[in-house]
Amino acid sequence: MTDVEAAQAEIREILRALKPLKFRLLGVAASLPPSLAETAPLLDVEPADLSTEIRSVVECVVNDSLDQAIRDLDEVAVAAAGPEEK
Repeated sequence: MTDVEAAQAEIREILRALKPLKFRLLGVAASLPPSLAETAPLLDVEPADLSTEIRSVVECVVNDSLDQAIRDLDEVAVAAAGPEEK
């Protein structure tokens, strides 16, 4: 096994752990009840409660970071080595 193949194998192993973490995070966000500010946005209520903040942060992390990281790592984990790397 070359260094590149070993690196790809390690990345695949990391992905096997990373993908379920994404769904665990989404589960945490889904388990929180929506706040009054989210369900009735026209009411004059405090918009920033902790439940909303947690859900927002989790969704941003998953959408802006984890999804892209998983896609990028998936690509390099299966990419063929060029002739200079064989």
